[in-house]
Amino acid sequence: MASWKLNADYQHLHNEFGSLEAVFALQGKRLTKDPLSEVIVLELAGVRYYVKRYWGAGKHLRRYLGRPRVKAEWQNLRHFARWGMPTATLVAYGLERNKGQFLRGALITRELPNTQDLSAIAHAKDPRLQDRQWLAGISQQLASATATMHAHHFVHNDLKWRNLLVDDQARLFFIDCPGGSFWFGPMLRYRIIKDLACLDKVAKYQLPRSVRLRFFLQYRGHTKLTPADKKMLRRILGFFAGRE
Repeated sequence: MASWKLNADYQHLHNEFGSLEAVFALQGKRLTKDPLSEVIVLELAGVRYYVKRYWGAGKHLRRYLGRPRVKAEWQNLRHFARWGMPTATLVAYGLERNKGQFLRGALITRELPNTQDLSAIAHAKDPRLQDRQWLAGISQQLASATATMHAHHFVHNDLKWRNLLVDDQARLFFIDCPGGSFWFGPMLRYRIIKDLACLDKVAKYQLPRSVRLRFFLQYRGHTKLTPADKKMLRRILGFFAGRE
């Protein structure tokens, strides 16, 4: 049994994206492939679309229990959009099961034009990383969106620079979040620290301490560090100690 949804704004692409069967028949340039999934890109009427196709949910009971990875990915993108966090437009999504066992699934997103991920920007030693005004804008956007996400008891669980896109207008976007989920209590606090430590894992090599501190204060909504802030910072800075 298959369930499939095509965004109402993209009904003109029904022939290409109107069913799971049609999506698995699409031909495009393959960008990535692993044992469970692949990503292809294709262009229609001058617009590029990313098609992520899954034919596995994982081993053993994962085929029957819990959310398949593809479902987690589209649900999390919908959470981001609902919370006002900039993200890619979800064009279509769905999956197919047989007697409760996951068979295959897919999601399609529209390209975010003129974007680069922050990891690529860092690797290229992009001069924007030396531009205080540009950094201030990106920092504020990232801090605000991350705080919003965490306020909903949701953690990204892979909040790395490669999963953050920036366009030529200095706008930040969140992408690729199949591992994100809701947590509560001590596990929420632990995973929030992990999210922030993942961001700082690259930032500490790319940005001055003053910029990193400003981001943390923006995230916390404070103008200066409180005792609780200092305790949290120590946990963030020590999270990957001995593991790098």
